[in-house]
Amino acid sequence: MSDPVQPSSSDSSTRKTGRDTPMSIAGVGAVTGYGWGTKHMWDGFLLGESAVKRQEGLEGFVEGGYAYISTITAEGDRQDGPSRFMQALRFAAREAITDALDRGWKPGPVVGVIHSLVLGDVEMWSEFHRSTAKRIRARQWVNMMPSTVISMLMKENDFHGPAMSVSAMCASGNAGVITAKSWLDSGVASDVILLATDLSGLAENLRGFSDVGVAVLDSPPFDACRPFQEGSRGFVGGEAAVAMVLSNNDRGAYASVFGGAMTMDGFNAVAMAPDLDEVFRCFREALAVSGVDPSEVAYMNAHGPGTAQCDAAEARVLDELFPQAHGIFSVKPLVGHCQAAASAIEILATIYAFQTGYVPSPPQVAPGHPRLLNGRTPRLPGPMVKSSIGMGGFNSVVVIGEPDA
Repeated sequence: MSDPVQPSSSDSSTRKTGRDTPMSIAGVGAVTGYGWGTKHMWDGFLLGESAVKRQEGLEGFVEGGYAYISTITAEGDRQDGPSRFMQALRFAAREAITDALDRGWKPGPVVGVIHSLVLGDVEMWSEFHRSTAKRIRARQWVNMMPSTVISMLMKENDFHGPAMSVSAMCASGNAGVITAKSWLDSGVASDVILLATDLSGLAENLRGFSDVGVAVLDSPPFDACRPFQEGSRGFVGGEAAVAMVLSNNDRGAYASVFGGAMTMDGFNAVAMAPDLDEVFRCFREALAVSGVDPSEVAYMNAHGPGTAQCDAAEARVLDELFPQAHGIFSVKPLVGHCQAAASAIEILATIYAFQTGYVPSPPQVAPGHPRLLNGRTPRLPGPMVKSSIGMGGFNSVVVIGEPDA
């Protein structure tokens, strides 16, 4: 077993860790391929059914004219904005805030907002670039700015704390959570509304991921995406808008975030550094700041996109850092790869496990890692590590514990 991780401090015996000052997840909201609202996602996890479906009408962009993707349907309120992106973001935020209030959360004096995103509102920008009009209305141009939907959210809730966007490719959700905890720890904000939004399932974007060699468009989810199993060829696409209310108040909390860490490979625009030095450093630093020994970790909620490179890297981390962990899982076959919202929606899978007592692992369909969880599995106690690895070397790890920890 690896040596216990110690904080790098001249007086580590008195240094506080994230376990001493945990951040609570007080409320959640989600719009996914399962539907508008977290209940649809919980039901999908319960049944073990994938939200990834065959989408037709992509002729001219994708070979065969179809792709398998978990897509958010256009069911939002037009008063929340003219696009699916704006409508889904505000719906998820409203659901999370209402949920937190119902569970006993009381907003502090400075409520901030962090938005994790990568491409932003791709549909509006796509329309803009394809338009032949010489001018567009000022209102339309303003709506295209990523700041506008945040301003609308702040106004709706009378929030006046700091607000910003963070972007770290597929690790953006974890990056937002880590940033939020730094705000709470430093007193910059009393509470944080974390948003993670990605509705980039356009044909052009799907084709790009396919051309890079990481996405599989022409096969159902369990045929294409088999994290930590033989025969996996990559990930299937997904869209999601996720919101969480984060606070130092543990009243009604779903889970406790002890801490996290981020590192950067600085190696290649699409490939991981083969030595995995920065990946391992990220895990070790996340454990150190969280005050969690590797031997305590119960499960690894992996990035697990189903690509050979990333799956092999995370399997090696599991084997070398967490030999006593009960198992590893990835919900990519269920929700698809939701890009900027990936780690956020996968944190909700951890919350599901804490709330129900079952880890929502997808069913195993081929020989795989000996500690890969097979289907919905009774949860054993202990913290989970949530890893998220973004294209280009963006490594991130968050350590999450039970709400009463």
